[in-house]
Parts: sequence; structure tokens; C-alpha cells
Amino acid sequence: MSAQAAKKGIDKNIIFAIALFIGGLICFIINNTTEITSLVAAIVLFVAGLALLIKGGDWFVDGATAIAERFKVPEVLIGATVVSIGTTLPEVMVSAQAAAKGSSAISYGNAIGSIICNASLIAAVTLAVKPAKIEKKPLVLPVIFFFLAAIFYAINAYVFGFFSRVTGIILLCCFLAYMFFVIRQALAQMKGDEKGTGGTGNVSEKDAAEENSEKTVKDSSDDEDGNEEKKEMSIVTAVILLVLGAAIIAFGATLLVDNGTIIAKKIGVPESVIALTFVALGTSLPELVTAITSLIKGHGALSLGNIIGANLFNLVLVSGMAVTIRPFAVPSDKVIAGMNASLVVDIPLVFIVMLLLTVPGLIKGKLYRFQGIALLIIYAAYMVFQFVS
Repeated sequence: MSAQAAKKGIDKNIIFAIALFIGGLICFIINNTTEITSLVAAIVLFVAGLALLIKGGDWFVDGATAIAERFKVPEVLIGATVVSIGTTLPEVMVSAQAAAKGSSAISYGNAIGSIICNASLIAAVTLAVKPAKIEKKPLVLPVIFFFLAAIFYAINAYVFGFFSRVTGIILLCCFLAYMFFVIRQALAQMKGDEKGTGGTGNVSEKDAAEENSEKTVKDSSDDEDGNEEKKEMSIVTAVILLVLGAAIIAFGATLLVDNGTIIAKKIGVPESVIALTFVALGTSLPELVTAITSLIKGHGALSLGNIIGANLFNLVLVSGMAVTIRPFAVPSDKVIAGMNASLVVDIPLVFIVMLLLTVPGLIKGKLYRFQGIALLIIYAAYMVFQFVS
């Protein structure tokens, strides 16, 4: 692709971003100046919010990555920080805005629902279609952090029935600690690559050849043009995409929270149900796209690490931010057999699906089809429970 063609593509990207920003602004104004009484109008604005969140997050990551590359930040460090945080921004913004508006059920449901959705739907599809061998070592750190954070979260829910601001701050500190270890690992990997030949470190010639072969195939794939555009992206374009992406995410989060509440009232279900299902699924769509793309390209196992990382961030960053902004009690608007469904279904299910997803891989170094099928059955049953019970 020529520089002129790349520039043309970037210009189109900016035009699209500006157009979506204007559309999002219009929806935002309508949402905040008009009393939404129609279920249809609320659904339209809810869907618009989802679209804004997804595309805004995409542009935010593109812009942030381009800026980091411009200042010579190593690629492995960009992936460990900018991209991983950027792809979680939709969940962060939705839960933060919901907390600020007092919609604690949406804050809770978005984080917990996204974990369940990521593990028992998105990862499950990948496993059911094409299970694969995995490397155990890269999974150990995020899995340990996830279950430590989940145990701490559960203690607050079962013992205190309340998530205090101190809880939120501790969860955010867990996020910072995890990022510290991830960055340290990334820097160690960089040093190891620099000592090795051709960036392969101490791997065998066969592994190096396979890695180079995979890289060649990837580079010749249909997203080659997109990669070249990012490399040639000017600092001005990157900043514009970063700013517009952040604004579009904010618009989308507002539309999602406000109209999710309206839809819940209109159809007579608790806010937590909408958050645990539609909001969680909507904010998890980027992970779904990534998983499907990895599956198509024959790298299904790669999405497992992304999903475990996303679930950790949902727990420590998304929940931590929401609770720090406004502490709230465990939602109790849905009950089963006279007991709080959050305590007897939602939180236990987080442990069940994550254990089922991670333990076989950590023990055997391999993913199995039965995991995916079992997780899909669990998710289907969970959806039926949310809307039928």
C-alpha cells in the first residue's frame, strides 16, 4: 500500500469517527433532554450505546497504541498495558457511570455478568469448536490474581453484604500490583529477546522457524493494510482518534446505563438482570470478535489468555472503580427460594465457570471440547434462570 493510500484510509477513519461522535452527541442530548417513555425508543438508544462503546473503544486503543509507538514504547509493553486497559474501557465507563448515578445493580451486574459471559459463552465457543494445547506458564499469574481477587470480593459479599470504598481501593491496588508484574514480565521478555538471535531468545531453530512462518502468514493476511495504516498514522490522527474514542465511549456508556434502567422497568425485570445479560454481553462483544478471529486464523488458544485477563480486569478495575466512586450493597432485587440470587447463583457461578475454564489447562496444558460444551450449557441455563424464574 502506498503512503497516499494509507493517508486516504486514515482520513476516512477520522471522518467516520467525527460522524459517529456527532451522532453519539445527538443521541446523548436527546437522552438527557427528553423523557424517554417508549420502550422502542429506549431499546434504540440502548443499542446505539452498545455500538458507540464498541467502536469508541476500538478507536481509543488504535490512537493510544499509535501514540505509544510514536514515542518508541516497545510493542510487548503496549500490549500489556495500553491495549489490555483500553479494551476494558467500555465496562469501566458503564460501571463508573452507573455507580455515579446510583444504579448499583448495573455496576454489579456489568462486572459479574461480563465474567460469566466471557468464560461460559465466548471462551466456550472457542473450546467447543476447536480445543487446543496451551502454554501453562503465561496463565499462572492472571489466574492466581483472579482467584485471590474473587475470594476477597466474595468475602465482602457474604460476610458484610456490602462493598465499601475501602474494598474498591483494595481492588484497584490489586489491579496496580498485577500491572506491575505484567510490565516487569514484559521488560524481562524484551531483554531476553534482545539477547537472542532475531528476537527468538533461547528457543530452538524449529520453533523460531515456526514463529517466523506464523508471522509471515499473519503479515500477509487481510489486515495487512490496517497494520500499515497504523504504522504510518500521524501523531495528530492518533490524538484525534484517542480523544474522539474516549468521548464516544462516554456517550455510549450513558445511553447504555440510562436506557438499560428504562428497559428493565418497562418489561418488569430487575436492573441487575439487564446488566447481567444484555449489558454484559454488549460490553463483551470486543472479546467475542477477538475470539472468533483467533479461531478463524487457527489461534483459538490465544483467546484464553485474553479472556482470563479481561475477567481479572472486570473484577479489580471495573468493580474497583465503581465501588470506589459509590459504595453499594450486594443487589437483592432477585431471589430464588427466598434467598438472594446474587449470593446463591451469580457469585458462585463466577468461581464455577472460571475453575472449569482454567483448571484443566493448568493441569494438563490442554483445553478440551467437553469444557466448551459444559460452559455453553451453563450459560444457556443461566440465561433461562434470569428471565424465566
